[in-house]
Amino acid sequence: MRKNVFIAFLCVLFLSACQQEEWFNSEELKDNQVVFKLQCAEFEDENGLNRNGLERNVPYDRVEFCVADKQGYAVTSIKGVYDAASSELRFEGLQEGEYTLSIIGIKGDAQADGVTVNPVVHISEPWLVFPSSLSKPLEADYFYSQTPFSVSKEWGKDGYETVVSAPSRIVQKHIVGRVDFSFAFNNRYIRTAVIGKKVQIGKVRFYTTFSAEGSFSGESKEIFLDTLGIETSSRSFHFPPTAGSSLQGEIDVFTRNYRGNEVKCTYVFDTGEIIPNRIHAVVTHVVHPDDDAGIMFITRNAYGEGNHARILQDGEPKEIYTDASQRGFNTAQPLQVSATDDGRLHVRFYSPRPLSGVLVKARIPSVGNEYVDLAYFDSIPSFADFYETMPLMEKDGMYHTESGRWIQIPKQDVTSGADLTFKIESGDAYWKKLQAIKHGWNISFELYGGNPDAADGGPVGNWMGIRPVHCREVVALFLNFTYMIDMQEHEEILRANEDRLYGNGGVNDKVTAETVLRQMRQPRTLRVGLVYPGNGVVGLGGGSTFGAYQPAWMQHYFDTYSCEVMFHELGHVMGYNHSSSFTYGPWAQELMNHFYVEHISEMPIDKPDYLNTKENPYLY
Repeated sequence: MRKNVFIAFLCVLFLSACQQEEWFNSEELKDNQVVFKLQCAEFEDENGLNRNGLERNVPYDRVEFCVADKQGYAVTSIKGVYDAASSELRFEGLQEGEYTLSIIGIKGDAQADGVTVNPVVHISEPWLVFPSSLSKPLEADYFYSQTPFSVSKEWGKDGYETVVSAPSRIVQKHIVGRVDFSFAFNNRYIRTAVIGKKVQIGKVRFYTTFSAEGSFSGESKEIFLDTLGIETSSRSFHFPPTAGSSLQGEIDVFTRNYRGNEVKCTYVFDTGEIIPNRIHAVVTHVVHPDDDAGIMFITRNAYGEGNHARILQDGEPKEIYTDASQRGFNTAQPLQVSATDDGRLHVRFYSPRPLSGVLVKARIPSVGNEYVDLAYFDSIPSFADFYETMPLMEKDGMYHTESGRWIQIPKQDVTSGADLTFKIESGDAYWKKLQAIKHGWNISFELYGGNPDAADGGPVGNWMGIRPVHCREVVALFLNFTYMIDMQEHEEILRANEDRLYGNGGVNDKVTAETVLRQMRQPRTLRVGLVYPGNGVVGLGGGSTFGAYQPAWMQHYFDTYSCEVMFHELGHVMGYNHSSSFTYGPWAQELMNHFYVEHISEMPIDKPDYLNTKENPYLY
């Protein structure tokens, strides 16, 4: 009785001396079956070093192999199967002899590259063939290995045994080379203002054939490749090895600046010959006309990279959003701009809507009385809380003044931030509406004993714990209300119904439209809370106190009853009691509530979609 025995020896390719040996389990093998574990090596750097030393299993999309005898001729009587799940190649039918195993592994779509794999009779023949007129980088990756092994018979205790001497695993290398394009910028705001990068490659020749014994031959035509686009900060491309020529060309970098101008910068590169399994790094040091510009050009990319916080978001601690020093604002100044003690620009925005095209100017007393362009935002998100160090505090820079001059401003001490004066410009129609709010009210948020961490809001008397979802609607309502009080149509409806306006003395206690406008437009400070409706109360107001129940905060855009609740309590804030027209009377129940709903499309926050509060999971 004969028994097959598998004897494996360690293959030390790319392994350190301290690495543990790997052995095949002979009990897993069928008769005359040999198993090879396939792994691939990482690309080597320009010095030929694989610095990370990694070898990994790769589930190839296609595997081609050639088992050749001692004279290099392909053995056709052997069956082989590749298992992608285990990265194993299994053979059956091997007879005694010395063999060479050549393997090509393909990851990706070789057909898209126009690559063909030919059957070979001898390992010196062309096996893998690249197109002779390659027009673009390769989409697939190609790996190769050549491994000698032997099959023999030896006398054992049970008679002759088949012995296979082979490595426990095969580490493959890339047939192709890799070209890495990356970019270095002198000004971080230019990097995030890139709108496109293109690579144009000059005439080049590539090898076209690769044999089973691992040699390249054949040359392509001298060809131009298609222009390559680089959408990210870096990009890698695979190419066949070049045939005695280098890969060279031009790189175009397109940027824009905050003044709406586009700039194209062109750079040349030369990688030298493309070598198999090698990384060729092309690092473009971008020298740009705006390198010395000091403005903070906050594109959407730059803003996203900053990972800036937002205020009044669900989950914000109650200790923060009910602290007026941290979460209070005036409706006439919802966009707050300041400099921190450590030299950062701080922009906080009390708004359910974003604002686009925002230019922040600063007056620097140590420099002069003229404002200079300090920061430009493509967009400031809703409820933004932006902090970023100003280049003004980091280095000398060139700044554009209001009179159109460019001046150099030396690096400023961080303590000078307290002396900066800011002003804001924007062409956004939304900014025009916010600017139309002339008589702002100071708004902050109050629990009045409620507990927003409790599932029922922890009611205390007629109050429950206000949450950020309600605070955001408070911002929306009071931006709209303080905008409304200066609308021409609002003045007209008050004057047209002046005979229906009366005070605490009843219908004969007449109040003029001018008096009402003055009361609505005078500076006020409100601590806004959430009313608990369990006691039959839906709104509370008076002095600096204001509150409404949850449905009113959700429906003030379109529901006249919800608006009646709001204006009833605003009537109390203005000093009126229930005998006046400002609570249970025409001002609150007919004029203001209907005006607000009917003119909502003209308000700064003109629809509930910005907040989509009705879908919020933090509602009670």
